[in-house]
Amino acid sequence: MVRERTFIAVKPDGVQRGLIGEIIKRFEAKGFKLAGMKYIQATEELLKQHYIDLADKPFYPGLCKYMSSGPVVAMCWEGTGVVKTARVMMGETRPADSKPGTIRGDFCIEVGRNIIHGSDSVESANKEIALWFKPEELVSWTQANECWIYE
Repeated sequence: MVRERTFIAVKPDGVQRGLIGEIIKRFEAKGFKLAGMKYIQATEELLKQHYIDLADKPFYPGLCKYMSSGPVVAMCWEGTGVVKTARVMMGETRPADSKPGTIRGDFCIEVGRNIIHGSDSVESANKEIALWFKPEELVSWTQANECWIYE
């Protein structure tokens, strides 16, 4: 069975608000498998690489400053359709457009404080995972309950 991976980061506002456990809980409850996690103070260089596709946007400097304002929790999650499903679980980038039951719909008000980042495609997930994690920081393992999650 082909399983993909995605990159999820709890942003500084999510860390400060004590939402790390709630976010992890939602991904675990869905049935996704955690392949890597680190609590990190992201450097300016790392953030500039991560958000390189937004470098020409007027909000780019503020975004990098905000993301370096406190620690983040970087995670790699694995599972069938994890990239698309994670995007649905997170809700819209603008919290006001997010439905109740989504992470942003339940915990956010403003777009500049939307507590979570998730890869938007398998390609960007692979790029982001490689940027934030060394290969030896990711773990391949079999969930004991896998037969109850997948057919």
